[in-house]
Amino acid sequence: MTEHEKPPRQVLQILHLEDSEVDHELACLALRRGALAFNILRVETLSAFEQALSSPPDLILADYQLPGFTALDAWRLLQQSRLAPPPPFILLSGAIGETAAVAAIQLGISDYLLKDNMGKLAHTVARTLEISEARRAKERSDQELALSERRLAELTAHLHASIELERAKIAREIHDDIGGALTAVKFDLAWLARHNTDTAAQEHLGSATEMLQHALGASQRIMLDLRPPILDQGLIAAVQWLADSFHQRTGIPARLHTTQEHIDAPPSLQLVAYRTAQEALTNITKYARCTRVDLDLSLDEGLLMLEIHDNGQGIRDEDRQKPSSFGLKGLEERARMAGGRLEISSPPGRGTALRLSLPTEADTGPTQES
Repeated sequence: MTEHEKPPRQVLQILHLEDSEVDHELACLALRRGALAFNILRVETLSAFEQALSSPPDLILADYQLPGFTALDAWRLLQQSRLAPPPPFILLSGAIGETAAVAAIQLGISDYLLKDNMGKLAHTVARTLEISEARRAKERSDQELALSERRLAELTAHLHASIELERAKIAREIHDDIGGALTAVKFDLAWLARHNTDTAAQEHLGSATEMLQHALGASQRIMLDLRPPILDQGLIAAVQWLADSFHQRTGIPARLHTTQEHIDAPPSLQLVAYRTAQEALTNITKYARCTRVDLDLSLDEGLLMLEIHDNGQGIRDEDRQKPSSFGLKGLEERARMAGGRLEISSPPGRGTALRLSLPTEADTGPTQES
């Protein structure tokens, strides 16, 4: 196309609900004067209007008061037709008050124009079509965004599942291979120590045994962080183990409060609660500067609840909004994917409270550790 050529104009397909031939001709004249390209079909009855919708128009013009019915009856027929998207609907009438016109707009009708202002019809049509197209573009964008968010959530869920499976795999390998090999070496060093009387050799064996014991301890800590076997004993035992480990590591008391002996929730939800507690305690260690941590765990009326509260310095809003604050964002996303929610409150000077709520009936995912 050269710079002097213009794209062809769209020919509008207009459906005109009008019982007056004269008013119809005046509408056509106003549209032609507005330099609009159009084909127009005039109908006078509801049955003819409904039949004409079988070939969906680009625009509907409708008189308000017609013999035996009003434009609102035609509007309801249009809604029942379930055209997607429905064409813009403009009232073009000389017998409608402002109150009735406003009520029609509130129902969803696009616009209205008095026949006394017929000269503005082309402008009203053009404006209505622009608004309609902008609305449709927004709806398409919203649908694309919703689809993108759903795909992102599915990818995130897949990544979480893959990470948990990989954690379990690595933990088993550490236990079975590395742990087994280190234990065997420890037995060999012990045998050498019993059967060697050389003082220098005994010193080297003692040093090697000490380093080996440190490696065994490190491998056990890594394995427990990846996938502690205590998870098999249930959520209460696992969270209590986290609290005890936190106390031993930091010296800060961490108390678990629960009135139940067992949490009967799907394993995948128990895993979400466990990982939430694990990450929360890690964050408290790094940032809270607290002297006490309380954990509450319960299952009541199909809702698994975990609350973790510290008496530390709290979290500033600007810190929570930092692009690098992936820890809390990850916890919120993990809770959302499980059908629950994570709430964080941190009043100035009153510590931080984290509340996780998970509907147990909402679980749709498989157990992600084995």
